[in-house]
Amino acid sequence: MQAFDLIIVGGGLAGASLAAALRESRWRIALIESAPPVLPPDGSWDARVYAISPVNAGFLARIGVWEHLDPERMAAVREMRVQGDRGGALTFSAFETGVQELAWMMESSLIARELWEGIKRQANLTRFCPASPLALNIDAEAATLTLADGQILTAKLVVGADGRDSWARQQAGLTAIDQPYRAKGVVANFTTEKPHDGTARQWFRDDGVLAWLPLPDQRISIVWSTPDEHAAALLALSPEALAEQVAEAGEHWLGKLTPLTPAAAFSLRLIRVPQRVAPRLALVGDAAHGIHPLSGHGINLGFQDAAALANLLNAAQPWQDIGETRFLQRFQRARKEETLLLQGATDAIARLFDARTPAAPLLSRLANVGLTLTDRAKPLKNLLARYALGA
Repeated sequence: MQAFDLIIVGGGLAGASLAAALRESRWRIALIESAPPVLPPDGSWDARVYAISPVNAGFLARIGVWEHLDPERMAAVREMRVQGDRGGALTFSAFETGVQELAWMMESSLIARELWEGIKRQANLTRFCPASPLALNIDAEAATLTLADGQILTAKLVVGADGRDSWARQQAGLTAIDQPYRAKGVVANFTTEKPHDGTARQWFRDDGVLAWLPLPDQRISIVWSTPDEHAAALLALSPEALAEQVAEAGEHWLGKLTPLTPAAAFSLRLIRVPQRVAPRLALVGDAAHGIHPLSGHGINLGFQDAAALANLLNAAQPWQDIGETRFLQRFQRARKEETLLLQGATDAIARLFDARTPAAPLLSRLANVGLTLTDRAKPLKNLLARYALGA
């Protein structure tokens, strides 16, 4: 039996960033992960790309990751143009908002690799990888985690950072309200005929929400959030036919598109977890929430979960029990408002533009008017932009 203060189940972006944020703490940490992150082969590009907000770029800098990221694999977003399906439009500008960039676009695997490399050298961390959890027992004094290979670990606190279908959440009996959108996010990367100039575009269409996100040089990553049937049709296309369909859907804004990575898809789900803490357990990242990708906030919420929990643990007094529910409720309160706000806002927007909704035409007209009015209301628009930036 091995004793720790903290066990993190899941070594993805949220779990690994939490471990890194505790690198100078007194806590003895165990990290459980089935496999280390792997970069795409031969320097090719990862189709899963994230928009990292400035506040989370700051978080990654504080935990020693940002400085090691390859700047040639990152692109700054300096403008965001949103276009409705009935003429509405909204533009966010870094210049107008008073910042240098609205976000940084980078590959998921790039961040994961640098996080993993950093925690390899962390003195207070023991990695169990490859490993998978088998059983979790929680009593008044400690949590006992049994691994599939028979090893037994104990700790005052277990953190579930193990994704949307969290094993840790299920073991603790925490309820997850799972609402599928009956849609998928189709992702792929392309090279472009014309430069994007650091501008991201988003179109609300009858067949879903299409986002073009800038990558370094003349490259873009796309996320097409679309009903399951249309997603299947897109995935069945040849790479060249998909490139042409994406170009047409984006009004040939950047000219001809050339495939850079194969297309992939992931199911879209709204996941609400009313209670993200229980005795000796807390949830971070996708284990604690799932939102529509149209805002690009999924991983940003996860990083802020990690930052908030790390702040609480780093400030804990020696006499405090970090697994006590009353102690953990401070973390839950700290993350409740932002999570609910973003889940509610993205869900409402997705449903307003969903052509499958019975009142779709009326709702779409209202949403388009809302986009245009917001674009004209400069103080409101800048306030929304600064909230998204974390400023």
